[in-house]
Amino acid sequence: MDILLVASAFNSLSQRVYAELSDLGHRVDVVLAGHDPDAVRHAVRDRRPELIIAPMLRTALPEDVWQRHTCLIVHPGPLGDRGPSSLDWAIAGRAAEWGVTVLQAEAAMDAGAVWASEPFPVAPVGKSDLYRNEAADAALTAVHRAVRRYADGSYKPRPQSDPAIHGRVVWRDVFRQRRRRIDWAADDTATVLRKLRGADSQPGVLDELLGREVFLHGGHPEDRLRGAPGELLATRAGAVCRATRDGAVWIPELRPRKNSGDPAPFRRPATDVLARPANDGLATPALPESPAPLELPADRRTWTDIRYRQLGDVGLVGFSFPGGAMSTDHCRRLLAAYRYALDRPTRVVVLGGRRDFFSNGIHLNVIEAAADPAEESRTNLDAMDDLVEAVLRTDDRLVVAALGGNAAAGGAMLALAADEVWCRAGAVLNPHYRRMGLYGSEFWTYSLPRRAGADTARRLTEEARPVSAATAARTGLVDRLLPVPAEGFTAEVERLAAELAGTPDLDRRIAAKAAARRADEEERPLAEYRRDELARMHAVFCDPDAAYHALRSDFVRKVPGGAR
Repeated sequence: MDILLVASAFNSLSQRVYAELSDLGHRVDVVLAGHDPDAVRHAVRDRRPELIIAPMLRTALPEDVWQRHTCLIVHPGPLGDRGPSSLDWAIAGRAAEWGVTVLQAEAAMDAGAVWASEPFPVAPVGKSDLYRNEAADAALTAVHRAVRRYADGSYKPRPQSDPAIHGRVVWRDVFRQRRRRIDWAADDTATVLRKLRGADSQPGVLDELLGREVFLHGGHPEDRLRGAPGELLATRAGAVCRATRDGAVWIPELRPRKNSGDPAPFRRPATDVLARPANDGLATPALPESPAPLELPADRRTWTDIRYRQLGDVGLVGFSFPGGAMSTDHCRRLLAAYRYALDRPTRVVVLGGRRDFFSNGIHLNVIEAAADPAEESRTNLDAMDDLVEAVLRTDDRLVVAALGGNAAAGGAMLALAADEVWCRAGAVLNPHYRRMGLYGSEFWTYSLPRRAGADTARRLTEEARPVSAATAARTGLVDRLLPVPAEGFTAEVERLAAELAGTPDLDRRIAAKAAARRADEEERPLAEYRRDELARMHAVFCDPDAAYHALRSDFVRKVPGGAR
């Protein structure tokens, strides 16, 4: 079937719908819907699709399009739910279960006939994590069912006047900042966390910190630090800790208001935002650093973006960075944690293993905010390469990359540096750099052909299309698919890693791996791959007219059409 996806952005859900429908043999095209509806009209006229699906749409489809074509809207709300802020209301209302509904487009928002619906549990995580995982799993189930029903030709979608639906119809307005506002003196920690998690990626919670208006992004509990409600208590790995009336929370990222005078009004580590002088020219007072040990005691309830745990012969290096972006600091600290893991008496090391993003490579927001973005690009890339090279050169144990969520660009290549790649079945991989105008690094010219073959590696990097976990397994990028829900991913990784560590032929596999690495090194040293890749990347970084700089700025500042 010829299917056209219409999306406001080619986000994680849109990519997953594209990849999984393509896997089924459908011919799928994508058009981005901006403020000009003619782009959609032209795409429909030129491509003449049999079916139109909108996985993520912030604007209405043109009336002449939905009147002439079957257009299915993926709405992240249960049967009868209407309105643009469905997940926000689910989190604010402490819903235990929510749903996704596939509706036929019509004049009234979310009022069309129902083609499919699917419930999902509301995990105690941030909205963006919930959207990419539980909600996305339900969305794909519903989309596949709706497509099958449409292709069959005999299914009649249920109008919302159906008594089983009509009695559940509820309109929920836009979830505005006045509802998100935190009263630090009155709200308890659970309420603060719920408000922060309900806006973790977008739009953030508007607040005031040290006389500045900023948006707060992300929230995690803290069990020991205490202070006056609203007081900033400490920093840790770029995050700030802020006191509530009965505890404290960690906030990893801040975003200045666009009218604040800050030249970088986009999300980045909280301490980076606060380090810039305010409008009065005064810098933020220094806050004490409160480090957390890599091996955090089991009874601690605090935030840290990198953790090490050892379970028998298995060492687990878990990490989770907002949006999957890895700054120079992230890369260096993760490399230190990885080296720590190599000093422990284990036979298997697992890199990753947490739900949601694995890694999306270098941190474009931090780079864009740097005084010298070209130099920060070089520094960040060198730090990323150091990490990947350390994984590639590990020859005394097996390394597993466990992808609980999506991976892209250098983050995908970090995974491919491991001996085995385990991937949750709902993840999407983007093993390319082209949409950011880059050649690529992280030893991709070694790792990608080694796994997928030269022809497939060339196609993946040149076509620059998202790849489903299933296709990644078929092409050799992934060794094991884990068909588990996001909440069960870590436990399944631990079980499989313990099983791997106990296999009788593990020593033989490690010896064979070391021999293969020596043979590859003799044929062409890793240093040569790194030198040649970096030469091409550094040339781009140092060229002020290179497309990378404009693409990076558009992506970070969310200019329509921005890549990645």
